[in-house]
Parts: sequence; structure tokens; C-alpha cells
Amino acid sequence: MSFRQLFDPESSTYTYILGDSAHREAVIVDPVRAHIERDLSVLRALETKLVWILETHVHADHVTGAKALKARTGAPTAVSTHCGASGFDRLIDEGEQIAFGDEVLRAIATPGHTPGSTCYLWGDRLLTGDTLLIGGCGRTDFQRGSAEALYDSITRRLFTLPDDTLVYPGHDYHGRRVSTIGEEKATNPRLAGKSRAEFVQIMNELHLPEPKQMGTAVPANLQGGTA
Repeated sequence: MSFRQLFDPESSTYTYILGDSAHREAVIVDPVRAHIERDLSVLRALETKLVWILETHVHADHVTGAKALKARTGAPTAVSTHCGASGFDRLIDEGEQIAFGDEVLRAIATPGHTPGSTCYLWGDRLLTGDTLLIGGCGRTDFQRGSAEALYDSITRRLFTLPDDTLVYPGHDYHGRRVSTIGEEKATNPRLAGKSRAEFVQIMNELHLPEPKQMGTAVPANLQGGTA
């Protein structure tokens, strides 16, 4: 198998390419429109065919490369059925599986950051999107977010996975690449030892500025980005 973690410095977004070496098939998760040439170069270097383009949610801080990659590769696109997005080939829900070669990703519905936020489990690796970050979590103050739902998604869905499950987030703003479920349960300042009410209070008091590209990114991403 092959695994690549790629980074967009403008939005601090991680893109992931997962490949089945035996069958030369790959999936990409959360591609950024500005970096599709990089992503295509990685796929060529790995000698793999892109068979799925996946989103963890409808992003507000960058335009997805989903539609552009589909135009170049023919690979279908997918996002959660709860995102309200119309520009995708497949709408996925809790427990559905995405196959590439002999490998399988399992979708875990984790509403909270957005209603359609989804994590993908691949063996001992969990791609968490904006649901669970290293030492943090996604914000819940726009796109129909819910701090209550996010707390439940993390504590009841993700924190029930084995402690040694590797956490690969959708963003990091401090150069960190990977954590574990056990580390986040023990040390995440928004979650460790926090009740649901305490977590909700923390989230309600963040008062973060809107993402710079929100006005253009969200409408574009509901349509799968731009080709």
C-alpha cells in the first residue's frame, strides 16, 4: 500500500492519497483546487489510477479540486449525503465502504463541524477532516454546525476506537502531522476531561474570524469545486 500526506500552506489543509500497490488503484481525500497538478504528479509517480475522489465535508477555507480531478482522471466524486451538495457522483452515509483494489475505507458519520462531516477509517489510520484536529477540533459557528453534535461524534464515535488508532487531521496550523486517539483523549484541551456542557461553552466562546475564502469556497464546493 502507499500513503501520502500533502499540505496546502495557504489554508493549512492536508490532502491524502491512499493507494493499493497490488492493483495500482488510489483514492484522494480533500484535494485542493490549487494543487491538482501536484496531486496528479504524485499519482503518476506511484503508478496508480485514481478511482475515487472523496471529501470529508463541504470546506469553507479552500475550493476543492474534486471536479477538476474528475475532469482529468474520470474518477467519480463522493461526499456525505448530509452535506446538501449536488455536484457529486455519490452521496455516502454512515458505515458505507469505499473500495480501491483490495483496500477499503469505511465512512464514519461525525456531524458537528458541519451536518455532513465524515471521517474515513483505513486500517489503523483515521482521516478526521475537521472533526478532530491535533489538540483541537473543527469550529461549529457556521454551516449549520453544532457543538453538541460534535462532542457526541468525537466522544461516542471516534474516542471508542482503539487508543493506538492514528489520527490524520484535515488541517494543522503548527506543523504537526499525526496524533493518536489515545493522545487526543488524554491531552486535547477542548475535550480531555471536559463534560458536554463545558465543551459547548468552550466552542461558543471561540469568536473566530470567518475563513477568508468562505464566500466563494462554500458555493463552489457544494457543486464539487470548479473544473
